Amino acid sequence: MTTAPAPSWPYCGDGVTEGERVGCHGRAVAPNPTCLAHLTDDERASYLASLGPGSAVDHRGTRLAPDLVSLLLGTLRHPAISPTPALPGFRVGDALFDSAIFTGVAGFRDATFTGKASFEMATFTGIASFDHATFTGVTSFQGATFASNAEFSGATFAGGAWFRSARFASYAWFNSSRFTGGAWFESAEFAKIAAFSSAIFAGEAQFASAVFETTTFAGETRFDGVSFAGGARFSGATFDVATQMGPLVCGSHMNISGATFNGPTTVEVAARSMECRRTRWASTASLRLRHLSVDLSDAVFEFPVSIAGRKQPFARYNEGSVGEGPMNETALAGFSQVVQLKSLRGVDAAHLVLTDVDLSECLFAGTVHLDQLRLEGECDFAPAPSGLHHQGWRLMWWTPRRTLAEEHHWRADKYGMWTRNTSAASTVGPATLASVYRQLRKSLEDAKNEPDAADFYYGEMEMRRHDRKRPRFERGLLATYWALSGYGLRATRALGWLLAAMTVTLLTMMLWGLPADDWKSASVGKITGTVVTMPLDKPDPVNPTGPLYGRISTERLEKSLRVVLNSVIFRSSGQDLTTAGTYTEMLSRVTEPILLGLAVFAVRGRVKR
Repeated sequence: MTTAPAPSWPYCGDGVTEGERVGCHGRAVAPNPTCLAHLTDDERASYLASLGPGSAVDHRGTRLAPDLVSLLLGTLRHPAISPTPALPGFRVGDALFDSAIFTGVAGFRDATFTGKASFEMATFTGIASFDHATFTGVTSFQGATFASNAEFSGATFAGGAWFRSARFASYAWFNSSRFTGGAWFESAEFAKIAAFSSAIFAGEAQFASAVFETTTFAGETRFDGVSFAGGARFSGATFDVATQMGPLVCGSHMNISGATFNGPTTVEVAARSMECRRTRWASTASLRLRHLSVDLSDAVFEFPVSIAGRKQPFARYNEGSVGEGPMNETALAGFSQVVQLKSLRGVDAAHLVLTDVDLSECLFAGTVHLDQLRLEGECDFAPAPSGLHHQGWRLMWWTPRRTLAEEHHWRADKYGMWTRNTSAASTVGPATLASVYRQLRKSLEDAKNEPDAADFYYGEMEMRRHDRKRPRFERGLLATYWALSGYGLRATRALGWLLAAMTVTLLTMMLWGLPADDWKSASVGKITGTVVTMPLDKPDPVNPTGPLYGRISTERLEKSLRVVLNSVIFRSSGQDLTTAGTYTEMLSRVTEPILLGLAVFAVRGRVKR
């Protein structure tokens, strides 16, 4: 059988072999060998008489009944603050209650701790009341057990508050509490409601961060109206019943990576950035965000989850759900209100809905079921550079379209172009990007948004054209398709080629395609007063001769234009042509209708419902 180690302080049961003091580890009250609980009436009265407002107390390991706590704190009441014994208002210096056992109500309401307040490993079997208490020094409840309600509403922690590994078996109230020196809740357990409504987490100079790592919130958890002047960490925390988390305002970075949300949750956060890597959402959830950039890499969505950017400030609510005005976002002044999604890598997007989110720097490669992702509202992607640009010795004309950040990374890495958004740690190749573009295109097409899906089809074809693993003939065919009509999506390009082809055909007909003279099918004459018509054999068309400029005339222009226009719609002009003109017409009757069709398809792709 393992025995607990003896405490480091002189304790009540040391050297006692029998009686009620056996096993008592209460701190001995000098000069007596016993703890406060085991002092005689005279010894206790003498000890209490030596105390006054602001005195230091050390009752580590002591078992403290409610009446004993009342007697102790009664001697610490400040007359100026509490002129009558019925009113609280205690002033305590260093308060050491490590491993103490409070067997009933521990009433420290409105107390002021001017020194260190240590309740490490303490046990509160009844209500622990610290409402509106002020802790000016370092405060520690590490490893403490609260078997009943823990009440810290309106409390102020100026020197840092430590609740590591604390266990709250019942309600934990921190409403309107203020942490100006930092707060640490690593590995704490909340079995029922944990309420932090309107709490403020702020540092005095360094804006120390609040930390909620590997914390378990087994009951309902509320953080509505909370402000973190520094950072906030809930990494690894478990929220069994967190119906409302927020609105929260965080002046720096918020981290909930590895957190688990087991119930339906609404998260409202305004911050500079937010990390949600490897979070698990075991139920429906709605994330309403402001200002921040959010990383969702490897997050698990088991039920529908919506992420929406919010343009208006969050409203603070009281317990009656009545608005108390907007949250103070002074710490975020100057930051864009647009919510930016940084990464969806490793996410199953089958249950994900994005609304009014900036995706210009989002990494999609590695996302599962991306074709089932729903995009609503204004979801902006990275624009491609438009206009005339240099690519080595070549001049390239780029048309505007919506692109993926990963295409920017690839082009910057491969060609030194498109240097926007080049912060990715790894670059994926064209084959992977083609698949990502294809899935995003299908997502928009399934939502009946085919005009916007056209940009993703263009991106898919671009990546296929640049994929060196594809056959050379296929890449050549795609290059031709791109040059002629931008993969059937650039109407002006197709119309430009059509106009050029018609112009070439027109000039060819005028210069070489029309014969020198028109053939007359019959000769008419008179013989002794009788009109005689004699049919003539049709001769071969005679090629025009003479200088080229001499072949340009209004008559030949009209005839050539008739041939060209008829060739566009697969019709024969019926015009006699030279051999060169005949073959030119045949070629134009194939190529020009194709270019016209590509232009029509391009327009259709942009206006299709």
